[in-house]
Amino acid sequence: MPCRKPLFFTVHARDAVRERELDVTWVERTVWEPTWSQPDPNGKGVERRFRAIPEFGGRILRVACLETADEMRILTVFFDRKAREPR
Repeated sequence: MPCRKPLFFTVHARDAVRERELDVTWVERTVWEPTWSQPDPNGKGVERRFRAIPEFGGRILRVACLETADEMRILTVFFDRKAREPR
């Protein structure tokens, strides 16, 4: 297994996980094994990563992250009702 950078949650992302009662393992899975990803049009270098979460009715989790030399920075996380996997 390749070495993975540590995840760093911003205050906003930590609050979102707590307030939305999200399982951190869902976030980890989405970051490291996304079903699909796309660049964030509003943030230079920010990537949106998506994954269906079976434990939450198959809803799509979106994680906005920014990879640095030392870490994977989690900026925000939420279930995206409008997300659709590209064909």
